[in-house]
Amino acid sequence: MSEESEGRTQAAEYKSGSISLTGAVAMGTGVMIGAGIFALTGQIAGLAGPWFPLSFAAGALVTLFSAYSYIAMSNAWPSAGGIAMILTKAYGPGTVAAAASVLMALSMVINESLVARTFATYALRPFGIDGGPLVPLIGVALIIFAYMVNVSGNRSVGRWSIVMSAVKIAGIALFGIAALWASGGEWQSGNGGAETGGLGFAGSVALSILAFKGFTTITNSGAEITDPHRNVGRTILISIAICTAVYLLVALAVATSLSTEQIRAAQDYALAEAAGPVLGQVGFYLTVALALVATASGLIASIFAVSRMLTMLTDMKMIPHSHFGMSGSIRSHMLIYTVFVAGALTVLFDLGRIASLGAFFYLVMDMAVHWGVWRNLRDKIEVRGWILLTALALDAAVLAAFSAIKWQSDPLIVVIALAAIALVLLAERLFLARNGQRDNAAGTHSQHPQPSEHKKERNLQ
Repeated sequence: MSEESEGRTQAAEYKSGSISLTGAVAMGTGVMIGAGIFALTGQIAGLAGPWFPLSFAAGALVTLFSAYSYIAMSNAWPSAGGIAMILTKAYGPGTVAAAASVLMALSMVINESLVARTFATYALRPFGIDGGPLVPLIGVALIIFAYMVNVSGNRSVGRWSIVMSAVKIAGIALFGIAALWASGGEWQSGNGGAETGGLGFAGSVALSILAFKGFTTITNSGAEITDPHRNVGRTILISIAICTAVYLLVALAVATSLSTEQIRAAQDYALAEAAGPVLGQVGFYLTVALALVATASGLIASIFAVSRMLTMLTDMKMIPHSHFGMSGSIRSHMLIYTVFVAGALTVLFDLGRIASLGAFFYLVMDMAVHWGVWRNLRDKIEVRGWILLTALALDAAVLAAFSAIKWQSDPLIVVIALAAIALVLLAERLFLARNGQRDNAAGTHSQHPQPSEHKKERNLQ
């Protein structure tokens, strides 16, 4: 297949208006709730101690500041590549934009392995199996299933996301209400203290932010959302609001059911453990079923988004691509590569290290977005600079605290994260130089049409 014909094939896959507002919200909440509640509640409690529900509130606040950059950029230039588009507008098609985009893609793939292992962990709880080779095996099987759903097309993903998101949000909300009611609202977690104190709480916010980062799934599918200049921002804010309410409700339910020590001991399956004391065996099995639905739908939505982002990076010649003898479009190849890498991570890393890597990569990329928009685009798209700088400062503070905590408890993962970031930067610089592309740190704004006055007005609303 020639490059020209392949490009036409790929372009045909991006169908304007193929994802409704409801479908986009379902995708965003699907990714967030799939990982945030079931995979990260125990990890967050392990750092924040008895006040871990407040960590979710702090994460939501930081996320709202961060979302400002993405909403403003997506309103001005909705794109099927989302993050890659934002970074390219801010920095030009050079090393910084390419490397930060790859870090975002890696954090999304890491999230997929996190969700896959969480699915497997909860699936094995009714059988009393904690860990072992079945966890990565079942996780990889789920990733393959998610791939099969994705190759069936946007409409299948959208319908699946809507149904599954409705089921799990309603189910998780009922779990939280029932658990709070049965426990009488007594905060059991107050019996144990956080060994790491304020630094541990600040570091836990990094994982809470990771629980909300699914909103970037929406920006990565911006061009396919109906009326994107209006609905991308609305979708992001609605998704964050829904997830904040669900997270706080469930976190409070867990805090009234288990002590801090019990949550830490069962951090990979904290919700299932919390259901037992207050809801009995029926509640336990229903919680496991909800976990399976939530993680499966989250994985499907995440693979859908990351494959599109990688496809755009390939089309922009910011990352290398090889067919390896396969037929089909670039996006079909990216689906396969995404599934392969997510499966490998599922086998190689446990939940704690997977979550840590995802937090490092995402926060670094997020800071690059805010700095680039503030430095090069704030006047062009008429955004408030103080909000961008506040988002940047909050990310930096959280990243510093998280790095300090991890350096004390698991220095190897800090070294792995730093080495991976450096490797991505070096690889991108070499690739772009080999292909005759040079950095353009000042951005490429002049190469693109100005956002219309109508779009600018929407950015400020």
